[in-house]
Amino acid sequence: MLIIEVVYMDSKKIQMPRIFHIGSGVINETGDICRDLKIDGNLLIVTGDLTQKIAGILVKETLENSDYNVSVVKIDDATEKSVQYVEDKADDISLILGVGGGKVVDVSKMASKNKNIDFISIPTSAAHDGIASPLASIKQKNQNSLSLYAQAPIGVIADTDIIRKAPFKFLSSGCADVISNYTAIKDWKLANRLHNEYYSESAAALSEMTAKLIIKSSDSVKKGLEESVKLVVKSLFSSGMSISIAGSSRPASGSEHKFSHALDKIAKKSALHGHQCGVGTIMMMHLHGGDWKFIKNALNDINAPTTAYDLDIDPEDIIDALSIAHEMRKDRYTILGEKGLSRSAAKNLAIKTGVI
Repeated sequence: MLIIEVVYMDSKKIQMPRIFHIGSGVINETGDICRDLKIDGNLLIVTGDLTQKIAGILVKETLENSDYNVSVVKIDDATEKSVQYVEDKADDISLILGVGGGKVVDVSKMASKNKNIDFISIPTSAAHDGIASPLASIKQKNQNSLSLYAQAPIGVIADTDIIRKAPFKFLSSGCADVISNYTAIKDWKLANRLHNEYYSESAAALSEMTAKLIIKSSDSVKKGLEESVKLVVKSLFSSGMSISIAGSSRPASGSEHKFSHALDKIAKKSALHGHQCGVGTIMMMHLHGGDWKFIKNALNDINAPTTAYDLDIDPEDIIDALSIAHEMRKDRYTILGEKGLSRSAAKNLAIKTGVI
């Protein structure tokens, strides 16, 4: 699957959530939160088969206890068809609540934007910074996924008790996604110097600060710990905010994401997005002449993959992905340049950093 980022955002308009609730059991306050936000009318919950059992039923109950009329729709994937399905169910709806993982949240974002209604993000895992950003990755009919401008949620409700029970790989993926901000910022600065691309100091500072915080605390990110969940979710929230401030995904997406997108195209089976970006960050930091071992050690601390073996991806696919990574979103200049890496240079880079 090829992922191409096509993002259209108004840099003069910054969308940010009005509220951010995080803690154990906060999902039971969803009804009260909606009342505090002055939400009226009929509500629609978007969820999946598993996430309905994990959290969707609870959300519906708390909303009904607050005298809301609530409908539920379940989706399986983040496709144009799923977005249209939700839109068809959203007539006479004043608010959509996305209760689930990244696919559910992305479809909820896109459908709410297309229907011009508000949206609340209620993540059941913390695998990437999409929980609060205004971007949505939607698979098209041609099987390519586009990262589209949707809208930021008006609220994020992150129940740490629910998220900490999700498989730890999702939390480590979220950490790795934030750590990848390091090379994304380096690429953005490079594009600004060489091509005079628009650069936001405030967005870059927030993104970089968030990545530094995760790395500083990487040895404390442990399975099942509520404090670990709080740290990661807050970091993902901040990373999403940097995207809103910048008016593009630049603060959180550079050459490391190009590598991940190339892997999605080449590999027989992709790994988690954040994990792929983390491995990409190791190699891209080396290309930037930075301390790639520092990145690798931080990823090891959170038990995130650092090699092709860890990702369960063929080493040849790593080399091939590096060789074509520059072709992913050609309008976004990075350390890979316009011609990219030769296959021999790609192989040497992967070997040098221990990825293969």
